[in-house]
Amino acid sequence: MWLRRQSRGTGAVLTLTAFYVYFLGVCGDEFSVLRSPQSVVFRDGSWPIPGERIPDVAALSMGFSVEDLSWPGLAAGDLFHRPRATVLVTVKGVDKLTLPVKGISYPIENAVPFSLDSVANAIHTLFSEETPVVLQLAPSEERVYMVGKANSVFEDLSVTLRQLRNRLFQDNSILSSLPLNSLSRNNEVDLLFLSELQVLHDIASLLSRHKHLAKDHSPDLYSLELAGLEEVGKRYGEDSQQFKDASQILADSLQKFADEMFNLYSGNAVVEVVAVKAFNSPLTRKTRSILQSSQSETENPYNLAYPYNYNYSVIFNIILWMMIGLALAVIVISYNLWNMDPGYDSIIYRMTNQKIRMD
Repeated sequence: MWLRRQSRGTGAVLTLTAFYVYFLGVCGDEFSVLRSPQSVVFRDGSWPIPGERIPDVAALSMGFSVEDLSWPGLAAGDLFHRPRATVLVTVKGVDKLTLPVKGISYPIENAVPFSLDSVANAIHTLFSEETPVVLQLAPSEERVYMVGKANSVFEDLSVTLRQLRNRLFQDNSILSSLPLNSLSRNNEVDLLFLSELQVLHDIASLLSRHKHLAKDHSPDLYSLELAGLEEVGKRYGEDSQQFKDASQILADSLQKFADEMFNLYSGNAVVEVVAVKAFNSPLTRKTRSILQSSQSETENPYNLAYPYNYNYSVIFNIILWMMIGLALAVIVISYNLWNMDPGYDSIIYRMTNQKIRMD
């Protein structure tokens, strides 16, 4: 009897342990909010956020409407005072960062790849006349997308690997002030990691020269993807001193970057960080690459229609009523021509009859 109870207790412990390991595997990654204005309220709690709904959280915090987002972490804020900018930094290769200032963090459930293309398209559609700043950048993949005034603001921003390497060895780079510890300037993996930190510094520095853009009414969007820490982990191992030093340097740089962006927008910006150990599935998307690389389009096995934009109904009504008006005009003209009296209604026959009478 005692053995049976002991076996049941051991089975329960194993079940709880397996569930805990499964929960860590599914919700091991983290979504953190470093800085946010008072108009955007994030609640303290451990509610897991689905990985595919992170763009919806960013869109909802900016005041855009989304479909069926029942995540309780984001409360209803001030509808009349929305943030002027949203900054989302995705860090690959680590599931959690030890940030200097304690923010609000939530576990990520099912960390699938995502993009903010839908948010960028909504901003570009609704605020096209005001030309907002939209910047999407992945330095390690040399992928960049700029819309609006971002083309002029970040014209001097290094985006290719060669430009990033040359930027690091300039006089005003971060190498002159950043403690490298166990990292080396002669290693390509370390230079890739440091070049991403240089990009963070240059974005804040270039934006500080155009502070008037942070005071307009159009919202700005910054989406950055950093993969240098992941390469450091692959090169040295996650238990190495280089990986630990790189993680701490990245955490300090992200907090400094968040504070600078928050201050540039006068405290009216949301700065978020997504730490992902590894995505569960590859992301198939249409990217705007500076290398113009050809990528395969997403297959459509169910033959679904493509999503239309907000101008679809307007264009449809213009074409519809124009065709109806032209059809009615053709019918009326044809009817009048068919029932016309040549001797009375036509000026041609009138002139002919008068000429015959005169002769």
